[in-house]
Amino acid sequence: MGRIARAHGIHGEVSVVPLTDAIEERFAAGALLHLDSGHRTTGAVRGAGGGPGTFAAGLHVERVRWHHGRLLIAFAEVVDRTTAETLRGLRLTAPASTLAAPTDPDEFLDRELIGMSVVALGGEAVGTVTDVVHLPGQDLLAVATARGESLIPFVAAIVPQVDRGTATITIDPPPGLLDLGSPGVDLPGVPEDPACGSTS
Repeated sequence: MGRIARAHGIHGEVSVVPLTDAIEERFAAGALLHLDSGHRTTGAVRGAGGGPGTFAAGLHVERVRWHHGRLLIAFAEVVDRTTAETLRGLRLTAPASTLAAPTDPDEFLDRELIGMSVVALGGEAVGTVTDVVHLPGQDLLAVATARGESLIPFVAAIVPQVDRGTATITIDPPPGLLDLGSPGVDLPGVPEDPACGSTS
């Protein structure tokens, strides 16, 4: 849903890079969000009775505002800049039970895509989606193949079809794309193209 970029001010606000089209809904005041890092603990985060707590319990959105084009969020559990700084770079997610399947046929939840079979245009099996990687510029599908993991840009030029009914994703990869996946390898250039679908 979002990635925490940096702390803002001294009262615990953080700047968030949204990774969802439903910003107002996902980041509404009172919403419970989780961090993908799980059980990081800090004495500055309030737990039951005001004592130390864990991020695993989630963060409650207290206030949301835009400031110079940036989304700023205050969480009830984050009370100062020191705590906010510990959240830098972490990804915000929502409990799966609170997310309804999108009504837009071109929008998908991560949990819908993970586990789907990936095939080439000709029907050849490629692998299975194991994760959705959210980058500032685009989303990538992490696909387990017989040769290891490949990262596939989730754009219409490369992913022309996602079939919920058969849990199948059809791809049309450029030469060499399926040989990628190791850290440090640059992805081939992908033309500016509307995403095949957005994820939350």
